[in-house]
Amino acid sequence: MTPLSDSSLSATGCDQCRNLQALDFDFTMAFQPIVDLETNTPFAYEALVRGLNGEGAASILAKVNDGNRYRFDQACRVKAIELAAGLGLHELPDCHLSINFLPNAVYRPDTCIRSTLAACTTFGFPSERLMFEVAEGEQVNDASHLLGIFRDYSARGFLTAIDDFGAGYAGLNLLSRFQPHVLKIDMELTRDIDQHEAKQAIVEAIVLVSRRLNIRVVAEGIETAAERDALAAMGITLQQGYLYARPQVGTLALR
Repeated sequence: MTPLSDSSLSATGCDQCRNLQALDFDFTMAFQPIVDLETNTPFAYEALVRGLNGEGAASILAKVNDGNRYRFDQACRVKAIELAAGLGLHELPDCHLSINFLPNAVYRPDTCIRSTLAACTTFGFPSERLMFEVAEGEQVNDASHLLGIFRDYSARGFLTAIDDFGAGYAGLNLLSRFQPHVLKIDMELTRDIDQHEAKQAIVEAIVLVSRRLNIRVVAEGIETAAERDALAAMGITLQQGYLYARPQVGTLALR
């Protein structure tokens, strides 16, 4: 991975990241709540990339390459913060904004976070409400690089999360080296969990490990009341999925 020069990094401030013409494509964000069943309020809203005409994330991510990955990652952060602030997410008590990031786009955590912090200042969004999540299956050539990012973000007071846990192959190895604040269980493990003993056993084991490591667990992809109840019985009270709300552009569901 070739790092950006200091001059290039200094030119990538908040204004540059908002100049999406440099990307040759534009996008927006949809927000989906992570619900806390104990309080019946949103614990966080995840910002999900969408096209301006409602296109799914895949159509936007297909345009990301080695030449624009840094600018795209930075622009996503700024866009998420700008839109979330405009929708008043920070006015909800103890509610976080969850931002997916591309670890291969972070050259130096202390430098690449500057535009994120500048966006928080510009749009009046408290930086301590940010949560950064990365998919377990994200292709990272240097695991130590990802761990360095997580540790830097955690030291800055951000929440950290591993997304799609159970979908990749290095989950337990990663967890042994760094314990995030939040672990999001992949929807393939939660789908129809009320009907599958094997999935129940696996998820119960994840919950046990997470409790020992003081990690909060989120169940993703919840679509039925039976799934909700089965997971709640295991002690997973943070849940996300269509049962609660679909990702929505221009509004915060359940607010």
